[in-house]
Amino acid sequence: MNPLLLLDQRQGSVPKEYEVKVELQVLLPHMYPHVAPQLFARSNALHRQQQLQLNTGLTSHISSLDSGELCICGAVQWVKDHSLPYLENSKISSESASKEVVVKETLHRMWIYSHHIYRQELRKKIFDCARKLNLTGFCLTGKPGVICVEGLRENCEEFWRVIRYPNWKHISCKHVENIETEGSVDNIRLFHAFEDLQFQAHGDYGLRNDYHMDLGQFLEFLKQHQSGHIFQILFGVEGKLSDK
Repeated sequence: MNPLLLLDQRQGSVPKEYEVKVELQVLLPHMYPHVAPQLFARSNALHRQQQLQLNTGLTSHISSLDSGELCICGAVQWVKDHSLPYLENSKISSESASKEVVVKETLHRMWIYSHHIYRQELRKKIFDCARKLNLTGFCLTGKPGVICVEGLRENCEEFWRVIRYPNWKHISCKHVENIETEGSVDNIRLFHAFEDLQFQAHGDYGLRNDYHMDLGQFLEFLKQHQSGHIFQILFGVEGKLSDK
């Protein structure tokens, strides 16, 4: 014989639709009550660990009774008296899980244009600052000079503040991108490090450091990093790759 008892657990004046069902499965041996029955309580409202704890308590209660004592009614009453705290804890756990807020981060990307970038101490300052602030991107050395940094907004803004100090005049932030993500900003970076970008230079104007970078190669680099549209923003003309 394997009867199944259904117990309604409610607290106070709870509407019927909020009732919670607790099932008590009873397996009676032929020698009952001289041999203890096998009891198992379960409910869809309980998590596995809470259900295990409830049944451990029920088994302990049955074991504490005198041998040969009738215990089914007492077991039913014990489940009624002791299942409510487990049900309440299960509800709290479920509500906490449903209220978990998805953490969103924003990737900040700045495109910076300079008339030129030559000086070694300035380049060192740019690279040191980018590494310190966990920024990825690149620095294009020469004439013109271009810097891209991406990372957390506060870090990008700190980079922008530091490199301009004290008197870098021929520099401007041409474009800013903000991309929101539910994961880490590292998953949507276009660059995996902060690169030292140098292409073949051309032009000689009699000055030791006055040389122009090959913008065709730069355009190709941008397109490889899903940023071909930035060329026009930086230079005011649409970039075209030469036929080879």
